[in-house]
Amino acid sequence: MSSYSVKLATYAILAVVCGSLIIGSTLQFDVFTSLPEIKEGFGSLQRFSSASELATYLKDSTQAQRFYVMEAAPNVKTDASIGGLDYSGTNVQVAGVDEADKVKTDGAHLYIARGTIIYIVSAYPPSEAKLLSRINLNAQVGDLYVAGDKLVVFSQNNTAFSVEPSTKMPSIMPPIPIIQTTNIRVYDVSDREKPTLERDIKLEGNYVTSRMIGNYVYIIAQKGAWLIEAKAQPPMIQDGSETYQIQPTDILYYRNSSEPSYSYTTIMSINTQHPEVPLHSENLLLGFSSTVYVSQKNLYITVSKWSNTTIHKISLANGMIKPVAEGTVPGWVLNQFSMDESDGYFRVATTTGRLWWGWRRGTTADQSSAVYVLDQNMKTVGKLEGLAPKEDIYSARFIGDRCYLVTFKKVDPFFVIDLSDPSNPNILGKLKIPGYSNYLHPFDENHVIGLGKNTVEAKEGDFAWYQGIKISLFDVTDVSNPREEAMIEVGDRGTDSPALSDHRAFLFSRDRSLLVIPILEAKISPDQYGGSPPANAYGDYVYQGAYVFDVSLRGITLRGRITHLQGDALLKSGYWFDSEYSVERSLYIGDYLYTISGRIVKINSLTDLKELNVILLK
Repeated sequence: MSSYSVKLATYAILAVVCGSLIIGSTLQFDVFTSLPEIKEGFGSLQRFSSASELATYLKDSTQAQRFYVMEAAPNVKTDASIGGLDYSGTNVQVAGVDEADKVKTDGAHLYIARGTIIYIVSAYPPSEAKLLSRINLNAQVGDLYVAGDKLVVFSQNNTAFSVEPSTKMPSIMPPIPIIQTTNIRVYDVSDREKPTLERDIKLEGNYVTSRMIGNYVYIIAQKGAWLIEAKAQPPMIQDGSETYQIQPTDILYYRNSSEPSYSYTTIMSINTQHPEVPLHSENLLLGFSSTVYVSQKNLYITVSKWSNTTIHKISLANGMIKPVAEGTVPGWVLNQFSMDESDGYFRVATTTGRLWWGWRRGTTADQSSAVYVLDQNMKTVGKLEGLAPKEDIYSARFIGDRCYLVTFKKVDPFFVIDLSDPSNPNILGKLKIPGYSNYLHPFDENHVIGLGKNTVEAKEGDFAWYQGIKISLFDVTDVSNPREEAMIEVGDRGTDSPALSDHRAFLFSRDRSLLVIPILEAKISPDQYGGSPPANAYGDYVYQGAYVFDVSLRGITLRGRITHLQGDALLKSGYWFDSEYSVERSLYIGDYLYTISGRIVKINSLTDLKELNVILLK
């Protein structure tokens, strides 16, 4: 196979509120596949010609961050199967695109990240389950990937930037920029009792997200765009004993772009199976980046400013990374599930007419939702606008030629949108019911599961009081008349679940009619309110654990629940989200259910939920 040497850069994604800057590094790599070239005139995308040009560009930005110090600052350290055995993987958005999580399994072992420790547990069969080993890191462990006999571990460290005393400014005490470093370690776990470190990589910047496609993990990080003594500070990459300084000439930017703030965004790929394969990275200087979507072939980064969102399309292939197109749509993107790629088209749902920084909920008179379809060159070819005036998007899911959209203010409009003709998206039907769904999950081609909160319309104004956790099964067989086929509510106002905001806490198997989510349940005692509690009353906490449901076309029923907490006093303490014994994840291997907290792995039979074994993580 022929190879050739090319210069590469690094993309870093910005998902913070403050200004940050994206830069890249130029390294030498062997390229074994070709990627689409950047199109001529692609958004005026180009590289800086020198360090001085980069510094001038940042200096001219009105909100560029500049730091001066009076003395030298000291460094401050601050669903798969194996051998026919069926097991559940991480709940991901796109098949074939794995997402990192704090708990992973290969069908025989569990890999659990907690604090600064990674636990490796022999999981099957349950009678022989035990703790095999632990990996101690000197940093907070984030998420994990498992790829055969390789374990990929993310962690972060903070270090204060070290600079010389200012020669131009009076002696003042300024804020010292803190650099977050993303550490990526690859372990050989072929011997689970004695894992060995195979590769240690450090990337300056805050870890934003990652994906694993085939043998490659793609990491997105971001670093603030600081000027220190009028000099730009691009990030550095360290691979073992080798250190690479990203050069200004490696950084891609848009000459005609004008952003309130900038950040260095880095996208880097790592081969999980062959440590001798060099890193590959691309670098971009963007504005405030918010949301990322990844298909099997492309990565999409959104940058929102004022009333519009720009989407940057980057091609991914066997570890190679290259920008190919960008496009702009009106509105704000909620999360990764508001985006999708299908047959070369990019589909996105947005809320228009709201403040661009996005975290502030609230409606405006001209607020509504929309769905846009862009072609492979990121040009808009179809749109459906004016949906649900004065309401926010609470969840979206693209499944095949349809988009399911939930908006909310007082009741939950559930929209079914047809995308079979990319140039002409249209509403097939809608349903209005109490409550809302934060997360939508496909059940089959004609049914969708919704997870959210029930609500009661407020008498005090134009809004609703949220209540307990609500799980719905929507029937869209008749697309013109969608209906809520089944529904179950858990708890009263105050009940919560990590799965409302983190889809990785959602375990579902249609073949097993199984749904498991961690829930913190609150219950109201009517006697405290004379038998009639007000809609805004909060309940007292009564339980935390994994709630196991049967979900089928016959309905939704609670099969049982599993807790890691002991005693009534602890069960009613109300501190479960801070407790080491709070159930956070669940998975199954064969006919056994595994629930995981920070201190315990509990194994129960899926047939009757009988407890079979408990492994202490210590």
